[in-house]
Amino acid sequence: MAKQNVAEQFVDILTRAGVKRLYGVVGDSLNPVVDAVRRNPAIDWIHVRHEETAAFAAGAEAQITGRLGACAGSCGPGNLHLINGLYDAHRSMAPVLALASHIPSGEIGLGYFQETHPDQLFRECSHYSEMISSPQQMPRLLQTAIQHAVGRSGVSVVTLPGDIADHAAPEKPAETALVTSRPTVRPGDAEIDRLVDLIDGAEKVTLFCGSGTKGAHAEVMEFASKIKSPVGHALRGKEWIQYDNPYDVGMSGLLGYGAAYEATHECDLLILLGTDFPYNAFLPDDVKIVQVDVRPENLGRRSKLDLAVWGDVKETLRCLTPRVRTKDSRKFLDRMLRKHADALEGVVKAYTRKVDKHVPIHPEYVAAVLDELADDDAVFTVDTGMCNVWAARYISPNGRRRVIGSFSHGSMANALPMAIGAQFTDRGRQVVSMSGDGGFTMLMGDFLTLVQYDLPVKVVLFNNSSLSMVELEMLVAGLPSHGTAMKNPDFAAVARACGAHGVRVEKPKELAGALKAAFKHKGPALVDIVTDPNALSIPPKISAEMVTGFALSASKMVLDGGVGRMLQMARSNLRNVPRP
Repeated sequence: MAKQNVAEQFVDILTRAGVKRLYGVVGDSLNPVVDAVRRNPAIDWIHVRHEETAAFAAGAEAQITGRLGACAGSCGPGNLHLINGLYDAHRSMAPVLALASHIPSGEIGLGYFQETHPDQLFRECSHYSEMISSPQQMPRLLQTAIQHAVGRSGVSVVTLPGDIADHAAPEKPAETALVTSRPTVRPGDAEIDRLVDLIDGAEKVTLFCGSGTKGAHAEVMEFASKIKSPVGHALRGKEWIQYDNPYDVGMSGLLGYGAAYEATHECDLLILLGTDFPYNAFLPDDVKIVQVDVRPENLGRRSKLDLAVWGDVKETLRCLTPRVRTKDSRKFLDRMLRKHADALEGVVKAYTRKVDKHVPIHPEYVAAVLDELADDDAVFTVDTGMCNVWAARYISPNGRRRVIGSFSHGSMANALPMAIGAQFTDRGRQVVSMSGDGGFTMLMGDFLTLVQYDLPVKVVLFNNSSLSMVELEMLVAGLPSHGTAMKNPDFAAVARACGAHGVRVEKPKELAGALKAAFKHKGPALVDIVTDPNALSIPPKISAEMVTGFALSASKMVLDGGVGRMLQMARSNLRNVPRP
């Protein structure tokens, strides 16, 4: 039996860690690794058109499956292109292993062609970034990198010179058991005791939930029921906490709606559950605050805490709920539910007049029809910008759908690459890329990846020929829009030229049929929808104080976006509220 080289050993360890695909662009320094993948039936090489796509796709796969994702870039410019997608994966707590191949080891430090220092470049967007400088470091260094990525939920980067990859691996040592899943973390008894005292001593408690409530929906609902608490959420908490929630008061933040802002400011005790909510301007400074988070470094970095609790949300609530006293009064909860419903009613009245006849098409109408027609277990990948608004307000979670985007890093062009990674995990599951024209054109080359692998991703393109979120930011700052207009092609014609299904929609009456046809199509499809570039509006009642900054003004402003089925849920929740 021929002796393994380092590249072959590297690939074997990846497969043992559960990696099914390695996304990347081939290059000379990567050749030994790509060849090792070719000869290993347990893993596939996914050839994308841009390394940034590779990193986004690996991160999306990790978010969908919970397993380690992997990507690779060749030396210098190749692996440097990974950095934006790796930042996103790291900030989204997606376990990803990135291979940064390197120039010949004997040339490092001598200004060689394409020389960079990837082991230094990626340190800020990873938990672990080290270089394999000799075969003897394998397999321990790679195992350490994998355990950092999985155990700490983020990115690890391994730098590997091409010549080292082709060297003979050391004699295969005894296989070390790899960490491939994370444990649960339970708070200490002292923290639980103090939290019980705070809750029992508060008359009005509000829960504000983030992505850390994943898998804890039942526990949050049981806890909220016992303490009669309204439940708000951040954008990344929407898919985990909004559905089947009789205590829902909406979302706070730049895209916020409903009564979440009021509920967090008018309570006696605010409990932040699994959220590293970045906008401290939306958090109160005159109520008691408790934060529960599995990452201790997140505790207290957004607001002053009265109690920091290190633990999983699910395990914390399992310990906590049986011990707190049942609150009898629903007064605060019911008042917030009424405020929430009233707020949504006002938005609907403002933004539902003749949208099914308006030309150019209202983007919120597109989002509403998309939400209605998409599968109950669809995966939506969402571009940063106004697509975030439409997803936040119109895509209805149900416990089976997924909504992923660059919600922490805020990168453009993420939706299409994330859709690639999501679709590879299950070709039979509907994956919809909610793309803005700005984001789509930034990495449009990887539409060809859909065609090359016949991935049935459906790209729903909100085409308003503008960077509209940036226009809004300029408007709020009192600046005239500049540099935001785009001259776009007929994207449907481009899709057809690439060999995919493509249709252009300019009239509302054509929309539903076009989406149904795209969803029925077996392969990749693009629906180019010409939307209203003036869909953004600021309501007449805005104070001078609100327009001093986007974050503060957005808490009281209505982006022209409606609220979709959320009004129906708010009305339903009001049925249990006694009439005053």
